[in-house]
Formats: sequence, C-alpha cells, structure tokens
Amino acid sequence: MKSVAFYGLVTALAVALDQWIKILVEANLVMHEKVDVLPFLALFRTYNTGIAFSMFSNVGDTGLIALTAIVIALVTYLAIRTTPQQVISRFGFALIVGGALGNLIDRTVYGHVIDYILFHTPVWSFAIFNLADAFISIGAALVVLDEFLSWRRGRRETTTSDK
Repeated sequence: MKSVAFYGLVTALAVALDQWIKILVEANLVMHEKVDVLPFLALFRTYNTGIAFSMFSNVGDTGLIALTAIVIALVTYLAIRTTPQQVISRFGFALIVGGALGNLIDRTVYGHVIDYILFHTPVWSFAIFNLADAFISIGAALVVLDEFLSWRRGRRETTTSDK
C-alpha cells in the first residue's frame, strides 16, 4: 500500500547505485582482467553491445535504445495497472525499470553496457552481467512470485467458498 513516490524512489536508487558502481568499475578495473572475489565470483570488466547474453548486438545502438525504451514504457504501464495491494509486484516493476534505465543510460552515453560480475567454477562460467541486470532479474522474479501468491490465494478462497 505504499505510495507511487516510494516506487519512484526505489527506481531512482536502483539507477543511482547501478551508475555509481559502473563509474567505479570503469575507474578501477582493467578491461578483461579477472579479479577473484570468492572461489565462484569474480569481477571482470567488459562491454556488451547487445542485450542479455549479447543478443541483438547486430541491431545497433539506435535500435536497442528504442527497444529498451519500449520495454520500459510497457513495464511502467503494467506497474500502473497493478493494485495497491500488489506491493511485491510494484516493487519488482520498480527494480525492472531501474535496471533497464541504468543500462539505457550506458547504451546512450557509451554505446554499450558496462558488465562486470562473473559467476564461475573451474569448468563453467555464467554470462558476465551487472547490477542493473540483477535488478531486472530480481524484479521479474518478484512479479512472478506475486502472481503465483495471488493465484494461490484465489484458489484457496475458491476452495473455501465452495464448502
């Protein structure tokens, strides 16, 4: 039941934190040099000219900027259509928009997205990503979770009312 301003603040904080960390990465990490943090986690500065997993890298900056803007508009529209009771979804949508805006800023200013987080084992590694990508993924998971919980509540209420 939080106000729209709260979700706007969540979005703004996500963008600010993402951009601040990317400034630190650009200033302090050597390009393509792995810095181990934990046995399964490293910092590894690289640039992504596409979107997730470098998909659509052949579309070009203008196309990806337009696509990202459309996605932000769609997610914002979906967020506006949620009810005040859908707190988890609203928080998730705020994270998605914040992450998308963070990557949109990169793409607009630099022509690429700055990635730097690498999960790996000796025989496997995950795609390199950034905090904005994590916000988008966590936000999407929260929206799905809220939908699932809502569905479960609806089933429970239907079962209770049938008795």
